[in-house]
Amino acid sequence: QVQLVESGGGLVQPGGSLRLSCAASGSIGSINTMGWYRQTPGKERELVASSTRAGSTTYADSVKGRFVITRDNAKNTVYLQMNSLKPEDTAVYYCNAIIRKIYEYNWENYWGQGTQVTVSA
Repeated sequence: QVQLVESGGGLVQPGGSLRLSCAASGSIGSINTMGWYRQTPGKERELVASSTRAGSTTYADSVKGRFVITRDNAKNTVYLQMNSLKPEDTAVYYCNAIIRKIYEYNWENYWGQGTQVTVSA
């Protein structure tokens, strides 16, 4: 099996920073894209940032210039550094990864359990 375990969420004041981490473990053959999504009640889950294995990144317009996604391929881990946080960044943040398991040929989409980020004074 494959698991994505997130950490680093919490409560922060506007203008503050948080760093999220997501480690993939299990029967991993290879990982393609890793990324972060977020969701608030009543809204669809939206892409925040993603990174290919080669390091090509994509960001939502709302976080450009404030958030930075990085990954450590040796550790199967992706990070999201969130700076200048705003109340509208409050959401549950989910890690996502496209993974091919050992001895298998298909790529599958995996999700973490989610971590709450609350930006409030």
